[in-house]
Amino acid sequence: MKNYAIVLAAGKGTRMKTELPKCAFPILQKPMIEYIVENIEKSVVDEIVCVVGYKKEYIEELLGERVKYVFQDEQLGTGHAVKMAKDLLNKKQGTTVILLGDMPLVDKKVIDKVISYHNDKKNDLTVVTAEFDNPKGYGRIIRNEYGSIERIVEHKDCTKNQKTIKEINTGIYIVDNSLLYDAIDKIQINSRKGEYYLTDIVEIMKKDYIVDAFLLWDSPRVMGVNDLYTISLAEKHLRNDINKMHMINGVSIINPETVTIGHSVVIEENVIINPNTFITGNSVIKKGSIIGPNTEINCSIIHKNVTVKHSLVYDSEVFDNSLIGPFAHLRNGAVIGKNNRIGNFVEVKKSTTGDGTKAAHLAYIGDAVTGNNVNFGCGSITVNYDGVEKHQTIIGDDVFIGCNTNLVAPLKVGNKVFIAAGSTVTKNIPEGAFAIARNKQINKVDYAKNFIRPKDDN
Repeated sequence: MKNYAIVLAAGKGTRMKTELPKCAFPILQKPMIEYIVENIEKSVVDEIVCVVGYKKEYIEELLGERVKYVFQDEQLGTGHAVKMAKDLLNKKQGTTVILLGDMPLVDKKVIDKVISYHNDKKNDLTVVTAEFDNPKGYGRIIRNEYGSIERIVEHKDCTKNQKTIKEINTGIYIVDNSLLYDAIDKIQINSRKGEYYLTDIVEIMKKDYIVDAFLLWDSPRVMGVNDLYTISLAEKHLRNDINKMHMINGVSIINPETVTIGHSVVIEENVIINPNTFITGNSVIKKGSIIGPNTEINCSIIHKNVTVKHSLVYDSEVFDNSLIGPFAHLRNGAVIGKNNRIGNFVEVKKSTTGDGTKAAHLAYIGDAVTGNNVNFGCGSITVNYDGVEKHQTIIGDDVFIGCNTNLVAPLKVGNKVFIAAGSTVTKNIPEGAFAIARNKQINKVDYAKNFIRPKDDN
């Protein structure tokens, strides 16, 4: 039989103070809904249904065809949200796990464990619970004198004594799918809130079926994210988990509390990550590389034995044995060849450099394709924009570009070319040529006084 998952992601998230739907808000530069969906995909679950509502197009764009969607037009509570999936799941044989889209710390291990527990105990409904020292805001688990779960009481409906209970409802349920919607249809609207509480299925199903509670051993896993403060707490837990995993796998992280590594980042062994470094997106860092300090890498591939320090690398790729930085900026599909030196205050945008190329300082390489062993002198620029359109510069192998040179695109520079410092090149240069494009210097004797103002005595 199949395992199904319903992810509740229709909420607006008013307390987040953002125009984004709550579950699309990023944690470590990744929308929180993606964490839960990725972990469900890795688990024993076969099919995912996502309940969307406020600005649903954001969630649909993020998740694409990885899930099936149902729409909750009115926000009438969690029971009503689950009911929206009835047409897709009703009476199908199997087990359904219900999760909240704002719980990014729930991982594959938790999902598989609670489903396994549910099946081993032959439960009809299993409620996942946890114990919080400060359970304010969470529904409380009410147990009878034998320790069995009786019902769930929402925080606002708790008596004074019930508010002292530390065992809370996490919002995760595992239920026999053939029974789910019979129970959902029996939920009555809460007169005070005007909502259908999913928590009511405990009392409804307990009359005729086996209802149990699974007390989760790792309570931080099920913390909900409701505001920017809890975002910071979730980030802290994720950061610690991710850094620990990489260090165990052979990555040296110096001062790990200052290092942020995204959930989808792949780092091979024998890599050193220095302080104040951020590596996010679908980035890959390969063996022998040294990253940081004070470096940001997003959605980029760093090959073997590369050093990147005090630099920004976005949507780019750096090949073996290259040195990036300090204070370099790679972006928009920059591809840096092997044994390159991209140094101080050099920006490379949407360009490919060949092996052995050097731009040591104060250069801009934009919309260019360069060959091997090209030297960009200080202040060299590929002038790629004419005010309307971008144009490409193509540079051959073994080219020396003197300091303060402007290469005005569209332009082709052949192999083994030498360009004199201070040139503004507007025409193609054939192979083996020496190019100089600057006006003849004129010195006018005793003429500078006409441009120098006398000092103000005041």
